[in-house]
Order: sequence, then structure tokens, then C-alpha cells
Amino acid sequence: MDELARLRAFVRAAELGSFSGAAREARLPPSSVSRAIAALEAELGAALFNRSTRKLHLTEVGFAFLERARRVLAELDEARAVAADLNARPQGLLRLNVPSAFGRLHVMPFLPGFAAAWPDIRIDLTLSDSVVDIIDSGTDLAIRIGALEESRLIARKLAPHRRVLCAAPALLARHGPVATPDDLARLPHLLFALQPHDRWLLTDPGGHRHDMPLTGRLRLNDSEALLAAARAGLGAALLPFWVAGAALRAGELVRLLPDHQAMFWPGERFIWAVYPPKRVVPPKVRAFIDGFAAHLGAPPYWERDAPPP
Repeated sequence: MDELARLRAFVRAAELGSFSGAAREARLPPSSVSRAIAALEAELGAALFNRSTRKLHLTEVGFAFLERARRVLAELDEARAVAADLNARPQGLLRLNVPSAFGRLHVMPFLPGFAAAWPDIRIDLTLSDSVVDIIDSGTDLAIRIGALEESRLIARKLAPHRRVLCAAPALLARHGPVATPDDLARLPHLLFALQPHDRWLLTDPGGHRHDMPLTGRLRLNDSEALLAAARAGLGAALLPFWVAGAALRAGELVRLLPDHQAMFWPGERFIWAVYPPKRVVPPKVRAFIDGFAAHLGAPPYWERDAPPP
């Protein structure tokens, strides 16, 4: 028997006054209960029972140990009951970490419906562009955008992360239409401070890559600020589709070179739900991931509702 099983055998033997009674209840041979009690006594260095031919009697040490053993087992049973209840339905505190702009544009509009569907879940939402240590910070779930580093964390793809070249109609009216990368080079460009270099990588339908250096007077470190500057006609921008989608639908921005793939660097990019490795995913985490993935759709709504190229 393990230590907890020995503890339970001792408590029931003390309550029933019999090793054989405790053994019958646990569906064990009496010798197993006897050995378990003997192992406990050897570990404690004291006798727990005075044995007679008719009944067991607790010693002074046995009385003191019984009181505390009952308390330990009761707290363990309560902890198991709480854990089983929490694992049966989505409830409890859900700690989320989400990139700032993505959180404001796409997570916040999702929260009212999620809160209504799961009234027993409380939400602690942190908007931050810093990559937090999920395990050390006690975060239940994070949204990450881009390429993931190798880690112990579990990741689920939520949506593709694509970028779109765009500009305001007023900017194109001043500088002329854009039909080729050379035409694009004539425009002022908005620079994104969080990228490692000032150039865009354009790939045409034939697979030929054009590495275009950027020229511009305005550098910004926030995607929503970049969107505002593009809408104001301050320059052409390479924006995430999830940032530019609404402005494209409204006609405030126009897609440029829609037959080209545009990016800051090559490689697949996705929006991910990331959470700590656990044998059982907590229902509150599973409920959020499943609900948010359904909310985004496939393809995600910002691409599905955008005007065609």
C-alpha cells in the first residue's frame, strides 16, 4: 500500500475497532491491513494500537495520530471533489495574455458572448506585446502571433497571419496607381519599428522575389497607429490582415499588388492559442479556445469579408 492507503486503513481500523472489518470494507485480505498498520507504526516509531483477542484499542499516540489523519484525509477528499467539479464544467478564474492590438480589435468583441455563455468563468485579461513566461506567470492561455519558438507549451492554430499592402485612396490620387513593385517604390512608406529591417519582401505569382527597400519619414511601433497613419494618407503600409480588414471593407484603404505575397520575412505565420502542458486541458481553457476559434471562422472573418483583389 502507498502512504495514503495505509493512512485510510488505519483510520477505518480505528473507527471499526477491527483489522478484519477494515479489510472487508476495502476488499483486501486482513493481512494487508495488518501489514499497513505495522508499516505505519515502524515509520512513526510508536505503537498505534493495543491489541487484544477481542478488540483493538488506540494508544495515546494512536488517538493523537487519528485526529490528524482524519483531518488530512478529509482535506484530500475535499480537494479531489473540488478538482473533479472544476474539471466537469467550465468555471473558475481564466488568466489570459493577449497582444495589445489583437486583443482590442478581436478578443474584446468576443468576450461579451463568451461571458454570457459561461457565467461561472471569471476572466483576468492582460494586454501586452511582451512575451510572458506562461508557466511562471500562472497564465492559463495566451494568444501568440507569428512563428513560435520551440518550447514545452501546447499550441493550437487559430487562424493564418497574413499581411496586406495597402494605401489610402487619397495617397494614390497624389502619386498615381500601383501596378508593379516599381510603382510601389514611388510612394512614401510607413515604417514599422518592431521589424528588424526597413524592407518588404514581395513575391509575384511566378515565384520571383522582389526585395524592396523602404523610404519614409514616419516610423511607428504600434499596428493600430500604423493603420491610422495609412488611413490618413501618410504612406503605404504593410499591415496584418486582422488590422486592415475593416478599413479595406469600408474603402478607407485599397489593396496594392494583390497578386503579390508581401511580408517582412519569409515563412509560415499563424495566430496561436498557447497553454501549459497538462494531461487534461482545463474546461475553462478548452471552452475559450473552441469558442474563439469558432468566432474567428475559417477563413477568419477579416479575410472572408474583405473586398476581392
